[in-house]
Amino acid sequence: MTETRLDLPDGRSLAYRRQDGRGPGIVFLGGFRSDMTGTKAEHLAAWCAAEGRAFLRFDYTGHGASSGDFLDGAIGDWAEDAFDAVTRLSDGPQVLVGSSMGGWIALLLARRVPERIHALVGIAAAPDFTEDSMWEGFDAAQRAALARDGRVELPSDYSDEPYVITRRLIEDGRGNLVLRDPLPLPFPTRLLQGTADTDVDPSVALRLLDHADCADMRLTLVKGADHRFSEPDNLDLIVGTIAGIAG
Repeated sequence: MTETRLDLPDGRSLAYRRQDGRGPGIVFLGGFRSDMTGTKAEHLAAWCAAEGRAFLRFDYTGHGASSGDFLDGAIGDWAEDAFDAVTRLSDGPQVLVGSSMGGWIALLLARRVPERIHALVGIAAAPDFTEDSMWEGFDAAQRAALARDGRVELPSDYSDEPYVITRRLIEDGRGNLVLRDPLPLPFPTRLLQGTADTDVDPSVALRLLDHADCADMRLTLVKGADHRFSEPDNLDLIVGTIAGIAG
């Protein structure tokens, strides 16, 4: 399947792949520096095709095949990408499946367009990570470098190239925090979290579970699962969870 493009009035061009099918559809929201061709997205695409269910995945600006430079982007930009993708490329309420940063993006959509959400599934969801993980984890020298140079480099477990964190990413993140104010989630919400995740500590999932105002919210902890959450049994759990709330 090849990418189609959503060209937006402000010049953004989002690469996406859409599969037709019955609703509610599934929308996959990827993580920081990931794209729509990852293991979880591909697995969900195959499952939705087999089930005859609509499925949408896309790349945020600066990610994958979409326009823009990654270093120019921030949480608010990527949340706007997700808003445009969901409202322009899908019909009716959707099941949002947010992986890592995508879990934060899903919660921002829940705040903005709750009527378009049938249910939400967070996979190692990372709300507020720019503040609670990045900024809080910086030492004095890194904070000084960020203020002085507008960027700081962090080692990556997934690439030989370092993560470059910009001052704009941190500052924009502060304007999009979801764990400091009331967070109503008026739809079924499921959180999947590995206990061996070294990128998003399981305490984040517990904090989100405690903080959100949701009548139907469950957290599943998987012993030994890491942040990728892409082992065969992890993928089976993801689709089983979606099937249980999609209807």
